Amino acid sequence: MSFFSIKKYNWLKIGLGIILSLITLLVLFYSSIYFGLWGKLPSKKDLSDLKQQQATQILDINNDLLGKVYRLDRQNITYKQFPKHLIDALIATEDARFYEHDGIDSRSLFRVFFKTILQADKSSGGGSTITLQLAKNLYGRKDYGYLSIVVNKLRESIVASRIEAIYSKKEILTLYLNTVPFSDNTYGIESAAQKFFNKTTQDLNLAEAATLIGSLKANHSYNPRLFPERSQLRRDVVITQMLKYNYITEKEAEEAMQNNILLDYQYYNPNQGIAPYFRAQVIKEANKIIAENKLVKANGKGYEIYTDGLKIHTTLDINLQQHAEAAVKKHLTKLQKAFEEAYGNLAPWKKDSALIYKTLKTTAYYKRLKQQKLSEQQLQDSLKLKRKIKVFNWEGNQTKNLSVLDSITHYLKFLNTGMLSIEPQIGGIRAYVGGINYNFFKYDHITQSKRQVGSTFKPIVYTTAIENGMPACTYYSNKAITYTDVDNWKPKNASKNNPSDLNYSLETALSNSINTIAVKVMHDTGIEKTIDMAKAMGITSSIEPVPAIALGVSSFSVLELATAYTTFVNQSIPSQAYFITKIEDKNGKLLYQHKPKTSTQKAYSDHTRQIMLEMMKETVNSGTARRLRSTFNLPNAIAGKTGTTQDNKDGWFVGITPNLVNIIWVGNDQQIGFKTTRQGQGAKSALPIFGYFMQALNNNPDFNSITKANFENSTPKVLEELSCPPTKEDGFLKRIFGKKEDEKQSFKKDEEKKKGFFDFLKKKK
Repeated sequence: MSFFSIKKYNWLKIGLGIILSLITLLVLFYSSIYFGLWGKLPSKKDLSDLKQQQATQILDINNDLLGKVYRLDRQNITYKQFPKHLIDALIATEDARFYEHDGIDSRSLFRVFFKTILQADKSSGGGSTITLQLAKNLYGRKDYGYLSIVVNKLRESIVASRIEAIYSKKEILTLYLNTVPFSDNTYGIESAAQKFFNKTTQDLNLAEAATLIGSLKANHSYNPRLFPERSQLRRDVVITQMLKYNYITEKEAEEAMQNNILLDYQYYNPNQGIAPYFRAQVIKEANKIIAENKLVKANGKGYEIYTDGLKIHTTLDINLQQHAEAAVKKHLTKLQKAFEEAYGNLAPWKKDSALIYKTLKTTAYYKRLKQQKLSEQQLQDSLKLKRKIKVFNWEGNQTKNLSVLDSITHYLKFLNTGMLSIEPQIGGIRAYVGGINYNFFKYDHITQSKRQVGSTFKPIVYTTAIENGMPACTYYSNKAITYTDVDNWKPKNASKNNPSDLNYSLETALSNSINTIAVKVMHDTGIEKTIDMAKAMGITSSIEPVPAIALGVSSFSVLELATAYTTFVNQSIPSQAYFITKIEDKNGKLLYQHKPKTSTQKAYSDHTRQIMLEMMKETVNSGTARRLRSTFNLPNAIAGKTGTTQDNKDGWFVGITPNLVNIIWVGNDQQIGFKTTRQGQGAKSALPIFGYFMQALNNNPDFNSITKANFENSTPKVLEELSCPPTKEDGFLKRIFGKKEDEKQSFKKDEEKKKGFFDFLKKKK
C-alpha cells in the first residue's frame, strides 16, 4: 500500500471516528434528556391526566358572565365549541402539515440544532408544530445556558411524541387552544374570545378568529387592544394563509379583510367591570362555603378559587345591576358638583387641617415615613413632593401632578354610596353597588360600613306600637317636649311644614317623618319592646336603649336594614340575604346548592304588616317621598321611607316594591355633612337614585315582573282602621287647658306608667 493510500485511509478512519463520536455524543445527549438528567419529563401517565389552572367564572342569575377570578386567565371548552374557521386559521398559520406528521417536524428540529451549535444563530428557532407548541405551553422552558434552545427543543420533541401517542388530533387541538397564551395575560381561546370580543368562541366570525390566531406569533406585538393596525395586518396574513391552503374562497377572504378590527373589550380585573363590590363579596362567600362544607377534590385537597376553574352561580341580575350602576352615576355626578359648590372655598377638605392630617395619619405612605424617623421638616417635604398619579373623577379619571396632601384633599370631598336590591321572598341579591368606584374606593358600603340610619328606623318604632295594640288612628301633637331625665333632650322637627297646633294620625306622622311624634310613639310603646322588634326583624347590630333611637341614632349596615324591610313584603318574616345559588366544578359537577333558610317565625302579625305597608305607601303618595310621583312620574306600586341623620351626614331611601326591596345610602366617608338639609335630606341625596333606577326598569319590558307587580290587597278591617282624617284639632277645653309647648316630662317614668296600659290593649286586641 502506498504512502498516499495509507494517509487517505487514516484520514477516512479519523473522519469516521469523528462522525461516530458525534453520533454517540448526540445519542448520549439525547438519552440524557430522555432519561431526565436535564430535569424530569412528564410520563405518559402524567400527560393522560393533565390538570391545568383554570379561571373561576362568576355567573349571574341568567348564567351571564359577571367576571372571572384567576392566576392564569384560562377557561377550557370542548372541540365541538370551536368553529371550523378557527381550526382552519390555526392550521394554515401555525402548522400546515398538522394532520400528516406525528408531532415532530424533523427538518425544522435539525435546522435549529445545527444552526444553533455550528453557527451560533440564536434566531434559528421556529418551525415548531402545534404539538411541540403545546408541549411548551404545558411545561414551559428552563434556562440551560448556551444549550437552552437545543435542550428545550429536544425535551419538547419527546413530550410531543408522547402527546401524539396518547391523544387524537382533535384532542391535541383542544388542549392547544385551551392552553395557548393570548394577549393581556389571557390563556385559552375561550377566555380570549370573551375578553376581546365579549362573545363565546363558537360565536367568533372569521375575522375575529383570524385576529386571535394571528396574535399567537407574538401576543404582545400583535395585541389588538394595544396595536390595532399591526394586529390587523397580522390578521390579514392569517386570512391569506387560509386562502393559500384552500380553506376559504377569495370572496370570503376579501369580506373578512375589508373591515377594521372592532373590539368589545371586557375587563375581568377584580377592580374593574360590572359589579366589582359584589364579586369581591362572592369570593369571600365562596371561600366560606368551601370551608364550611368541606368541599374537596379527588386528591383530598380543598378547592382553590383562583386555580380550579369553578363556576359560581350567583343571585345577581346583570341587567338590573347595569341599571343600578347607571342610576348611581347619573345622580351622584350632579350631586357631587352641587355638594362642592355649596361649600365653595370654605370646604372642610380644603380648610380643615385637623381633618386632613387625621386622614393623612391613616395612610400607609405616612406610616412608612414615620418609621424612617425623619425630622419634621423632612417629613413635610416628603408629603409635599409631587408626582404623577391617576385620580378618580366623575367626568373621567385623570392623571395629575399631586403631592400626598393634594391627593388626600382631592379624595376627602367625594360622596359615596351603597345601593342594594334584594328579592324579599327568598333573599336573593339582585343588584349591589358597594361604592362609587372599586378601583379607588374599595370600602364596601353594603356589608362593611355601618352608618346612623335616621328616620328609616321609624317604621320599626311604628310597627312595634301597632303590634302592641296602639290603634292606627291614634293622634299625636307634634309639639316639642323636653325629657328631663335624658339630659333635658328636646327633639325637634326638621321641617316646619307641619303646624304644631294640630294632631296627626300615625299614618300622617310617619309619612311626613315627624320627629317629635316618633319619640312620643316609642315613649308610649317602650324602648325595650322597640329593640326586641328590631331584632325580630333581622337587625343584628347593637342598639343602645336610649330615647334617641326613635330618630335613628343607631348604626346599621345597608344589608341589615334591607333584611328588616323585607318583612313588609314577605309575610312579616325577615329574608336571609344570600349571594350564591350553587357552585360547580370545571366539569359541571354540582358541589354546592343553596338551600333557602325557610322560617315561619313572624316578627309581627299580618294585620300590623298591612297597616305599615299602607302607611309607607302614603309616604310615597303624599309624604316625604312624593317626588317619586311628581318628579319621576313613577306609576308603580311603591312604598318607602326617607331618612336623614344629624348634620345631614347620611341620606337614606328605602324603596319597597312587591318583588324588590331597595336600600340606598349616600354620604361622605369622613362624615362631612351636606351644607344644608335641603340638599342633604334623603329625599334629595338618596331617593333620586331609586327614581332613575325605576324609570329605567319601567322602560324595559323584561322587568315587568318587578314594575307591574301589585301589593297584596289589605283587608277591609285594615282599611277601616286607617280611614280617619290625617289631622285634627284639639277640643276647646284641651286648647285652653292642655299642655304647653315647653312641657317637660320624664321619659323613663312615663314609659313605665304606659306599659301596663298597652299590654292591656294588646291582650284586648
